[in-house]
This record gives sequence, C-alpha cells and structure tokens, in this order.
Amino acid sequence: MKKRIIRIFSYICIFILLLTCTFSATAVSYDYFSWEEAEAKLYSQTILLVNMDTGVPVFEQNSHEKVYPASLTKIMTYIVTVENIEDVENTRVEIKQDVIDLLSGTGSSMSGLDYKIGEKVKVIDLLYCLMVSSGNDAALVLADYIGGGDIQLFVNAMNEKAKELKLENTHFMNPHGLHDPEHYSTAYDIYTMASYALTLPYFSEITDTATYYCEGDDYPLVTTNSLIDENRGGEYYYTYAKGIKTGTTDQAGCCIATTAVADGYAYMCICMGASTALDFNGAMKDARSLMRWALLELEFTRLVSVDTPVCEVDINFSAGDDSIHLYPDKNVNSILPKNYKTEDVEITPNAPLTYDAPVKKGDILGTAAVYYQDELVQEVNLVASEDVAKSEVAYTMHILKNILLSWQFWVAVIVAVILLVIYFALLSSVRQKKKQRRVKRHRRM
Repeated sequence: MKKRIIRIFSYICIFILLLTCTFSATAVSYDYFSWEEAEAKLYSQTILLVNMDTGVPVFEQNSHEKVYPASLTKIMTYIVTVENIEDVENTRVEIKQDVIDLLSGTGSSMSGLDYKIGEKVKVIDLLYCLMVSSGNDAALVLADYIGGGDIQLFVNAMNEKAKELKLENTHFMNPHGLHDPEHYSTAYDIYTMASYALTLPYFSEITDTATYYCEGDDYPLVTTNSLIDENRGGEYYYTYAKGIKTGTTDQAGCCIATTAVADGYAYMCICMGASTALDFNGAMKDARSLMRWALLELEFTRLVSVDTPVCEVDINFSAGDDSIHLYPDKNVNSILPKNYKTEDVEITPNAPLTYDAPVKKGDILGTAAVYYQDELVQEVNLVASEDVAKSEVAYTMHILKNILLSWQFWVAVIVAVILLVIYFALLSSVRQKKKQRRVKRHRRM
C-alpha cells in the first residue's frame, strides 16, 4: 500500500513539473553640419564645401539641386580620357579640321588647336589644353579619338562612368559643357567626380598649373582659375588654393571646383550658378571666402574616443562584476568651429539596462548616436569592455526563483493539493469500506 501511495505521489510531482514547464516555456530574454560666415555674402546658387580629410560637409546650399555644370564637365572628360589611353605622354592624336569645325559659331573657349590642323599632338598636352585653358577644342579632339571618330560613343562612356561613380543626378550630352537642357549635374556629384579624378595620374598636377607651354609652342596656355594664378588672379587669388576647374555659360553662370590645403587640412569647394554680370565671378569669390573661413575657423575635433566609456549596463548571472562599461568601437571625429561649446555635443546611447552573462570583451551590446547642435554626426557600436563569465549557480537560483514566484507554479501546486485531497479521500473511503466488510464477516462468524 505504501508503495502505491509513493507511486501516486510521484505521478503528482511529475504532473506539477510538466504543468510548470508548460506555462514557463517562453525563454526569458532580458552633413552634415553647416555654419555660415556671418559677414560673407554668397553669390552662388548651389554650394558644397567638404573637409577632404573626413568627408564631412561643413557648408551646403542646394548641393543636390540639378544645375548646368558648364566646363566642370571636363573633369569627366579627363577621367574617361586617362582611363582609355594608357600612355598619355607618348600617345599622339591628329587634329582634324572637321572636329574643330564643330565649334564654329559657338563662342567656345579654345586652346589654339585650330592652328594645328593636321598635326599630331601629345595627349598630355591635350589634357593641359582641356583643363588649364578649358579648351573645348581639346575636349572634342580627345572625344573623337577615343570614340573612334564617333563623339557620341565617348559621351556614352562619360555617362557610364557617371553611373559607376553613382552620380545619380548627372547626365552628359557632350564632352565640353556647352549648354544643353539635358546636360546637368549637382555640386555633390561634381565633388564625387573631382574626388575620384584626384586619384588619377597627372590630374592634380595639371589642374594646379597656372601657365603651361605645349610642345613646340612659344605662347603659353593660361589658367582660367584666378584662385591659383598669382600673377593674374587679382582679388580672387588665394595662396592656399589648388586647382581644379572653372566653367561659365550664360545658362550655367559662373562655376568652380577647387581645393585649399593648409596646416594639415584640406577642403574642396564646389560653387555653381553665380551671376556672370559686370565681369564679376561670384563663384570664385564664394569659393575663396568659404575656404578661407574653413581654414581659419574650423578644426579637427574628436567627439567620442574609444578610450572613454559611454554608458554602463548591469550584467545578470555574473560570476564577477555585476556591471560593465560600454565603449564606442571607433573614434568619432568631425570638423567643428574652434570655439564650439561642449554642451552642443550630445551622445545618446541605445543599449539595454541589463544583459545576460556570459559576455566577451568586444561584444556589441548597443549603439550610440553622436549629435552636434541636434544634427546627427555619426552612429557607432557600443562594445563590452571586459569578459564576464556566467555563474551557473546564480542562473539556477534565478530559474528557481522565477518558478516559485510564478502564478503558473502556484496553480500547479493548488491542483496538486486538490488531487492529493481527492486521493486521500478516496483512499480513506476505500479503507472504510474494507473495514466495514471485515466487521460484517466477523459478525457472521
């Protein structure tokens, strides 16, 4: 009888455990910044000023607006040329009359190739003609040569390269930039294009040249970029400016892409759509003012360091420390005004308040957003600063505690008690009946 009771009690315990596990099956889981120079009057329709060391735009004005690029087009002409002619120093191209005639009546800027009909000119000299004196004649000669007599094939290659560089708002209709309604770009795309061109052979050297003599010439090519021309630049000349390209048409206005380098800082400035009236180049004026402002007033600033904790999280079931610090997985650097206020910088962590052990050093446990004057600078991952082992005892006690405190457990206990009461009542009834039968048998005897 005792064995039977023990067996029944065991069944009841198993029932309680299964019931509790059923109720508890779910696991427990714990651009851009911009600052305007107060005194500067800007003339350009669209502007982009970027710190080239960090890629951070420090000034933007309609930088994604489609505008006419004029001769800034020739940056792409240069790219396609250099990538299709392996030896630009020794390859020669014949100057054809029919190609030069395509510019008749357009009022184009020329580089003197109309005086070299029938001659073979080095490609390197043609690139100087293209980028220094902004020769539309050089653009067509190169396009005709690379296109195998079909300039449109060259233009197609320009558009293919634009797609490759992800210039989403750029489309070319010619290699020189004379006006066409379907020929357009943006300051941002020009920046991307020029940044790529600066990685190509000779580009930086050629575009930063103020005066150049082609082979056999006794007259020089003179740059159209007054920012880099100390002798002829006048009020536009800026000693720290380097390259890159100018452009002007009635429809595009004055345009420029240029850089400035000083004291370990480098900036690229794109200005487009400035007025051409009164023989005043607003694009050059804007570029000079903005680059000077950036070099004088802005500095490289570390906003977040990998050596400085951002927040702290509690660790559940830890065999050691109950909490650990979270550090950014990389430094966050930007370009800010030299007199910026630290209270304008805000670091907003996004991490759980608690995390379950085990944890390994370097595990990503959250993220942090870094803001300057409420503008997002960058997001970084937050990583654990140390290893934290898991305590099996603490974890087991946690599970038991959860079981004991759960309503499911107490429902199971109540059910078990009721079943026990019923069992003992039945057992008592059976015993009583057996006793009564023994009494009756005894009386009969």
